[in-house]
Amino acid sequence: MSASGTGRRTPPARLARWIGLLLAACLLAGCAGVRIRPVSTQEFITQRRGDILSSGALSIAARDALSIIGQDPAPCRRDPAPCIEALSSPSGLGTEQRLSALAELWLAQALNEDVPDSTAGLDTYLRAAQYAYAYLFRTARPPALRTFEDRQTQVRDYYNYATQQASLKAYRHYLEHPTEVRRGGAMLRTAGWRLRIRNADVRLPDGERLPGELIPASTLTFRGLRSVYRRDGLGAELVAVTRPTDDDDEDAAAPWIEPAFPAVTAVLSFPGDDLETVLRAREATLTVYDPYKHDAIRLAGNAVPLAANFTSGYGLWLARSGFAAQAIHNVLGDTESLRTPRIYLLQPYDPERRIILMLHGLASSPEAWVNVANEVLGDEDLRRNYQIWQVYYPTGQPLAYNNQAIRQAFQDTLAHFDPDRSAPAGRDIVLIGHSMGGVLGRLLVSSSGSVLYDAIQAHYRPGPDLQARIVRDFGGLLHFTPVAGISRAVFIAAPHRGTSYADNNLARLASSLVRLPLTLLEQFGGLTRLAQPGKADRALVANGIDNLSEKDHYLRLSNDMAISPAVRYHSIIARRSMDGPLEDSNDGLVPWRSAHLEGAESETIIPGSHSIQETPPAILEIRRILHEHLRGLVPYR
Repeated sequence: MSASGTGRRTPPARLARWIGLLLAACLLAGCAGVRIRPVSTQEFITQRRGDILSSGALSIAARDALSIIGQDPAPCRRDPAPCIEALSSPSGLGTEQRLSALAELWLAQALNEDVPDSTAGLDTYLRAAQYAYAYLFRTARPPALRTFEDRQTQVRDYYNYATQQASLKAYRHYLEHPTEVRRGGAMLRTAGWRLRIRNADVRLPDGERLPGELIPASTLTFRGLRSVYRRDGLGAELVAVTRPTDDDDEDAAAPWIEPAFPAVTAVLSFPGDDLETVLRAREATLTVYDPYKHDAIRLAGNAVPLAANFTSGYGLWLARSGFAAQAIHNVLGDTESLRTPRIYLLQPYDPERRIILMLHGLASSPEAWVNVANEVLGDEDLRRNYQIWQVYYPTGQPLAYNNQAIRQAFQDTLAHFDPDRSAPAGRDIVLIGHSMGGVLGRLLVSSSGSVLYDAIQAHYRPGPDLQARIVRDFGGLLHFTPVAGISRAVFIAAPHRGTSYADNNLARLASSLVRLPLTLLEQFGGLTRLAQPGKADRALVANGIDNLSEKDHYLRLSNDMAISPAVRYHSIIARRSMDGPLEDSNDGLVPWRSAHLEGAESETIIPGSHSIQETPPAILEIRRILHEHLRGLVPYR
């Protein structure tokens, strides 16, 4: 070997000395070295945020904590118990680091022990929630100072998941021991724990102490719903199924149906004002809240946002309702059809929230509003200020009958929840109707005056005695005033002046298949007999399909009825083709000239077909109108 530029070789002894010095330096440094391994931004985020819930492996934060105390993190996922014990002993770890690692390890232990559909592992989930709760609320720094830290978000998720599983297992216990359930709460004793169950304000049907099912919202996904709306926060997002899906009794006197799938949020709390007391406790309280009534709750002296899922219960209701199949029966009037309208409440009645009343169209059901209602629920301002009621009615029956029956059902429902009509909910109601529902909506906000009486007089010329009997026996069908409380209406693709499609061969065939209830035929037949004795014919009683014809007498007369001056109304009209004059356009079923109403505050034309209500432009317009309505109310939330 040559020395630099001299040609001399380094003596072997000197070379050996240099090598020895190099080895000594390496040994003194522990042979440490730092090397760079490039990673993508995505990989970096995954590494930092992956944990026991998202990846099935312990988080970097937990592995770091274990490494600091000399514990090999590798076996801790498979057998967390020794690692939990090591972390529970006094160590050089900071309190937050130790508690967050213990919360994750207890959750790993619970996941290992969990047996689905059983109470096994309840105590371990409670321990996981306890350590997460201690980290969140009983360390030196309050939660507000850790808002932007990934670790707090992870620990919140541990708490929420542990609370969810503890709720399901406690529910399973009470299904197996129903006699232990008491009104106002119950106490479960298991594995040295005392778990108190408390219902803060969730409304269950009369006589029910437990829901029929309890389903985690996180396990539900839906086809047909464009978005899932939820609120981040503390607590387990659940759906309480309060009754079987086939419970709707046609013979029930009440027309209203309270939510069968209400969204609920469960929260675990542990006694104690300091860290040591909280961790020593072997008792907890599981409180169930209505997330529509609470945006936030007080927990351990802190105001914390309450987690919520506003779509899950609604989607589950629609998925189990069977509406799609029944809608056809409701036109034909067979044995499986509705006989009278129902009012479905999408959330427990709230006296402070204004009502949005939705009416679907012919051969349809509340499913017609699936994305409309969901988008309203997803808008925080609208959700805080409105509650949705959906009318489900037999669309094959005559408009005159449905007008009267829906009025009665709505008034009975309001009278049940607000007998003296003093609550804000019963004022400034917004009505939204699509297609036939828009025609009925117009009748609900109109005054018949003497239009129908005059038509009967002109056509049949009944004598004074018959006229008096008509007034006495059929006054509700022939004379009506605007429904009190409705101050705004939205008519969507509504054939106010009918449509020629109701007279084509297919519509005539469908009309011929409609079977009206005998009682309704008797009622209308009686009216015909009174008006023109000897000429009553049940076949001449118009059904819902007939009523949508441009030639229908009742529909023509309804256009002579004045809409209440107290009602502001809007039109949303579809146009299948943008070619040609607006006046000659149609949506495939309803022409513009039939859907157009003079005096509307707004008329929005949207490219599309008749089922325009579900399209994003129509939903945006509906939301705009609802916000405009709120701005006119003083005060609003």
